[in-house]
Amino acid sequence: MMITTKGRNALKVMLDLAQHCDGSPVPLADIAERVRESQKYLESTVSQLAQHGLIISARGKSGGYRLARRPEDCTVAEIITAAEGSLAPVSCLTGEKPCENADKCLSLPLWRELDDVIMNFLNSKTLADLLK
Repeated sequence: MMITTKGRNALKVMLDLAQHCDGSPVPLADIAERVRESQKYLESTVSQLAQHGLIISARGKSGGYRLARRPEDCTVAEIITAAEGSLAPVSCLTGEKPCENADKCLSLPLWRELDDVIMNFLNSKTLADLLK
């Protein structure tokens, strides 16, 4: 499992919104400038975050983005999985294709435990924690 640029950028966008949102929408151009990423590239990131209900978009002249919830209610796990999908360390844990050897696999408990550790850690961290 490796967190890609998509996941890192999703977290950066959410942190930026948590820092700079006073209730009114924050323009994507402002976010892109602060996180040093192209606005074009971040368009897909904010789209995924909005689809997962993490941010709310507003169109128009004074449009932009704002958090859908308070920073203390947004976990790092949900932000990264919104961008990345599953963070499972092995494909047999993603649920996409059942493994025919799962009932005999001696290493599967290890991978499940690792997945639990990763997700428990990421679920224990919120945007508010990272802003401290």
